[in-house]
Amino acid sequence: MLKKDSLIKGTLILAAAALIVRFLGLFQRIPLDYMLGPAGQAAFNSANTIYLLLLTIATGGIPLSISRMISQRYALGRADEAKRIYKAALMFGTVTGLLLATAMFVFAPAYERISKVPDSVLSLQAIAPALLLFPIIAMMRGYFQGRQIMAAGGISQIMEQILRLIGGIGLALIVLGWGWGDKYGAAAIAFGSVLGSVGAFSVMMWFWHKLKKQDQAEHSKSSSVGQDKLPSASSNLPYRTIYKEIFRTSIPAVVTAMTVQFLYFFDMTLFMRLTQSFYNENSATRVLADYTTKAMGIAGIPPILAIALGASIIPVISSAFSLNNMKEVQRQSSLVMRIVCFTGVPVALLLTVASYSVTGLLFTSPGGSGTVAMLTAGAIFQITMMTSNSILYGLNQPKLPMNNTFIGLGLKVVSSIALAPVLGVYGLIIGSTICFIVITLLNMRAINKEVKLNVLGSKWLAYMAAIAVPALAGWGAEYGVLALTESWANKLSYLAAGAVTSLVVGGLYVILLAALRVITPEDVRSFPGPLRKGLNLVLKPFYKKAV
Repeated sequence: MLKKDSLIKGTLILAAAALIVRFLGLFQRIPLDYMLGPAGQAAFNSANTIYLLLLTIATGGIPLSISRMISQRYALGRADEAKRIYKAALMFGTVTGLLLATAMFVFAPAYERISKVPDSVLSLQAIAPALLLFPIIAMMRGYFQGRQIMAAGGISQIMEQILRLIGGIGLALIVLGWGWGDKYGAAAIAFGSVLGSVGAFSVMMWFWHKLKKQDQAEHSKSSSVGQDKLPSASSNLPYRTIYKEIFRTSIPAVVTAMTVQFLYFFDMTLFMRLTQSFYNENSATRVLADYTTKAMGIAGIPPILAIALGASIIPVISSAFSLNNMKEVQRQSSLVMRIVCFTGVPVALLLTVASYSVTGLLFTSPGGSGTVAMLTAGAIFQITMMTSNSILYGLNQPKLPMNNTFIGLGLKVVSSIALAPVLGVYGLIIGSTICFIVITLLNMRAINKEVKLNVLGSKWLAYMAAIAVPALAGWGAEYGVLALTESWANKLSYLAAGAVTSLVVGGLYVILLAALRVITPEDVRSFPGPLRKGLNLVLKPFYKKAV
């Protein structure tokens, strides 16, 4: 029997699924560097980038809107109306998937000409069928969330990534073993997304059939005791009304959700054109491969915490705001930004400082580690952007982050066009970082108009010291260990350097947070349970009293 999940349990399920999906996504990128050359990597990443953007546009925010609509109708006892909404959502997903898959397949040659990424047509066409099912899957996930059955969406996401990883890499090994070359190898990996969509759809259908039998059993039971109700008079709710409600509440979420994917799509599409005065064709292909395979993969790790926090903080702040409890809104909003500073930022810092060792350990060589370092450093502001977006959603102001996102994206385009011809890939990354910073600042200004945030108060200088000193020490430690282990096997040297750098950066960071009183026992007590326990264990030796 399918049981409804509580708010906390549901949030944990979705957060855990997001964590697993992110890490599996990273592990799909790592084999690319070992199996394909720069041209093959660029071809696959070109297809994957536009696919993810189209998928975000088609589904981002819409499942959340459907979830709210379904939840409201069932709470009011209007199950027939909820089922009609679900039917409308499935129709929208079916039509959208068919249109997007067809468009991606047909216009693949035109996109290759625009992007100038060689041999990308086959990869684009191989991944296109995945768009047939994913919009439908997204609608189903929204329905199950509305019914408070979070496990359906979480398990389907994990199954999708597993089949995508195993299927894509397995097919590529077969194709490359036959000697078909990188062009077909990249397309085989791209086709893994199609296998993932089939797996995810199968999971959702299993949950759907089980829930349908459960609903029928409950309906029969209520009928037998004379509690059956007549169909709701609003069960013929016009589809136009349903779609209007869906789009009104989801469009702002779609815009903010697509920010990162749009930046990557912009860079991928125009990289060869914008940097043609800076690189020759071979160099541009190699740098593009490093940027899309290595940098984008590693830079996706630090924001994982922000995704989990965003999923949990919106209902908490929304609840307090609806009750006009602005003191609690202020406390929760300040708390989530404080958690980001104490936990999310140092992860990005470590991956930035140790980028050479981490890149060399995970991939074939440390080539492109400068790009990894710069993009990962910019992820710090991506985290603050995502978290501040979530706070504004909790404050029931979804249009503000949407408008701020448009401003940030506009600055990204202008700055990238200006900087890429003279700085190459670094000009594109600077443009993305400017986008994240501007959106964060505009979001923070909007939040402070509602509630005055108190993130670190007068401790900002101490916090900056707790960041700068470990960064310098970690850089020195990595350089020293690499020099000492120069005669070792490359992977072993990178592993040793990365491990020592992690200990130096992490250890010094914790010591300085405690020594400079940036974080106090009172701060730790206000954190969520799992995080509180971890910090309690680490910081306890530095305080006279247990935190």
